[in-house]
Amino acid sequence: MIAHHVHDALAQVRRLQDLILEKRMFQGYSGRARVLSGATALAAAAFLDSAWVPRTELAHLAGWALALTAALLLNYGALAWWFLFDPTVRRNPRLIKPAIDAVPALLVGAVLSVALIVGGQYRLLFGVWMSLYGLAQVAYRQSLPPGIYRVGLLYMLCGAACLLAPHLTFTNPWPMGLTFLFGEVAGGYVLLSESRGSGDGAREEAEGERVEGENQ
Repeated sequence: MIAHHVHDALAQVRRLQDLILEKRMFQGYSGRARVLSGATALAAAAFLDSAWVPRTELAHLAGWALALTAALLLNYGALAWWFLFDPTVRRNPRLIKPAIDAVPALLVGAVLSVALIVGGQYRLLFGVWMSLYGLAQVAYRQSLPPGIYRVGLLYMLCGAACLLAPHLTFTNPWPMGLTFLFGEVAGGYVLLSESRGSGDGAREEAEGERVEGENQ
């Protein structure tokens, strides 16, 4: 009987811990990965602007596809590591739900990209990519720090400017490279600042519990 009550009490504690984890800011995204993604965008722009790359839409599309692949590996690799190995997560699928919030915007961006490429409208790709990526950041309003929401708005403004710019060409990589450099570095700084704050808070809480235990 006592063992049964102990088991129920432990189960309630675990459910309470899960609820607390779900309510706090999403910790799955890496600030360092975002900063590295911004550096990748800058490196891609520099490479695409070099003499080694032909001034054709297809060559530049291939270059940006490689940069996107690198960014996805960095960011979602860090997310997978957090989910699998962070002891506070315990591979609980509910804690990864905020990462799904951005999927609709990203899927729409992928579909629009294919449609524009098929139609030969390469000039519009930068604006669509920035706008939809910004919309994905805005979707995190309730689960990530407020700074990420502002970064998303910045991406959307840059995307609108690119869509309306009459002389923008897809073979000029710098609007894309610089926008994602500053956007990802800013987003990474926000996440790193929040991570440091959460770490300090956790240490203070643990120290308070230790002192309280000693006093008892």
